[in-house]
Amino acid sequence: MEKPKFISDKQFTLLLALAVGFFAAVAAFVLHWLIKEIQMLLTASFDYTSFNWLYLVYPVVGIYLTSLFVRHIVKDNISHGITRILYAISSKRSRLPGHNCWSSVIASALTIGFGGSVGAEAPIVLTGSAIGSNLAQVFKMDNKTVMLLVGCGAAAAIAGIFKAPIAGLVFTLEVLMIDLTMASLLPILIASVTATCFTYLFIGTDSLFHFSLDNEWLIERVPASILLGVMCGLVSLYFIRTMSACEWLFAKLKSKPYAKLALGGVVLSTLIFIFPSLYGEGYNSINILLNGKTETDWNTVMNNSLFYGHGDLLILYIGMVLLTKVFATSATNGAGGCGGTFAPSLFIGAFGGFLFARLWNTYDVGVYIPEKNFSLLGMAGVMAGVMHAPLTGIFLIAEITGGYGLFIPLIIVSVCAYLVIIMFEPHSIYGMKLAREGRLITHHTDRAVLTLMNLNSVIDREFTAVPQDMWLGKLIHAISRSNSSILPVTDDAGKLLGEININNIRHLMFRTELYNHFQVAQLMTPPAATLGVNDPMEDVMEKFEQTNAIMLPVLDIENRLMGYIKRSRMYAHYRQMVADMSAE
Repeated sequence: MEKPKFISDKQFTLLLALAVGFFAAVAAFVLHWLIKEIQMLLTASFDYTSFNWLYLVYPVVGIYLTSLFVRHIVKDNISHGITRILYAISSKRSRLPGHNCWSSVIASALTIGFGGSVGAEAPIVLTGSAIGSNLAQVFKMDNKTVMLLVGCGAAAAIAGIFKAPIAGLVFTLEVLMIDLTMASLLPILIASVTATCFTYLFIGTDSLFHFSLDNEWLIERVPASILLGVMCGLVSLYFIRTMSACEWLFAKLKSKPYAKLALGGVVLSTLIFIFPSLYGEGYNSINILLNGKTETDWNTVMNNSLFYGHGDLLILYIGMVLLTKVFATSATNGAGGCGGTFAPSLFIGAFGGFLFARLWNTYDVGVYIPEKNFSLLGMAGVMAGVMHAPLTGIFLIAEITGGYGLFIPLIIVSVCAYLVIIMFEPHSIYGMKLAREGRLITHHTDRAVLTLMNLNSVIDREFTAVPQDMWLGKLIHAISRSNSSILPVTDDAGKLLGEININNIRHLMFRTELYNHFQVAQLMTPPAATLGVNDPMEDVMEKFEQTNAIMLPVLDIENRLMGYIKRSRMYAHYRQMVADMSAE
């Protein structure tokens, strides 16, 4: 299908952005409605004054249903939504599979509704981005527009979930690394505002979090805000490192799905049974911390648990939930569930901020700091640290809570948390793996272009290979048929043994008396360097610079010759992509 001819490309992109915003809002509404209905059905009869044995059962059932859905219906990996978006942008020209438009909604609804301790935001962001990607593909838009609409979908998802259009815009800039030129700013804003408006139509003025500012910010609280930021940075480090370690452990059980289910299910169910605040996204617990005014209010966070009625153990409960949330999240995804780390970072931030304020006030360190305010600040701080996105943390928390009265401390905490985390982790939780593989998009245009360049697109697969036992006379005939100054020498399996450089044998080429005296094995030389089919383009460029070679061979994973990359062709392709990315 092609766009109507009477509409310009820019106008049509704006229309597609509006459509993406609408569909993302619908997806967010459907997912949260499903989660709410499932949780109401399962937990409505629970006695909040006592523990509930069904907490040991529900999470395992939810993960098992999710894994069956993914394995037998979707038949594709749909976890880690935002990481999949980054991978699609960097290696698949922003092409996301069509099933991502709906599969993450169903899978995460099952996981979270039954108690999985993950968030719905990453699945919705993946859904919104997939909608944008597939709409662009349907209308045969160019690669740059596909990437832009992927960003529109992500921004619309965040804006729709939280009714925070500016946060959606900033999220796309910071996390997905899509540069905001004048050509891209308007479509992303349209998608964000459209999603926000339709969310208001679907659910009214209610928001996920409720907050009212009772204590105005005071300049005397700056030291406490700085220390909270440092703490949030360290908590983010704990979250990222622990999550990575747990993922590594579950990855070792990749071929044993039932072992993963058993391990993750036992860990998750046990933690939720002891600490019911870990059930689902945990937004009810966050709202208790954000709106509590008395000890009685805050103690309700321990409802349904073994801690009920023990107000003196509130600090212990808060601290243990803070430490165990990452294990509950890892167990959920590791066992086969579907969800993201967006909500867990908000959850840990709220609990961390409350714990910091409670300890500060208990030991009378300095001026009194309100627990509810610092719970809010903690949410921004941990999000800034985990996602490496301080602006997203600032604007998201300010927009979803109306907490602009705390804008200055939000900036202080978020920036301090970010400065702490980058000393230990240069990349966000979403980009760590891709960065190690050299596939992470950055805001540096040259590096972004290298990441987006496809090695296969610059390989010249037309070459004349010769065997090592060929005599010089026959080699001369092979050279006459070749369009290249370099001929590869390969064995019967196609593995590269060396090269014949015409310039090196020019003094022998016209001496016919030598044609039966020299074989290729005597004349070949090793290549200046070899390239692997999976090498990052940054490494490819570096090898060309180091060797000053005109062309280099590309080998597959079994060291068979695939073809050659010519320096001139690669640089021409690079310059064209830089020009395309720099164009408005």
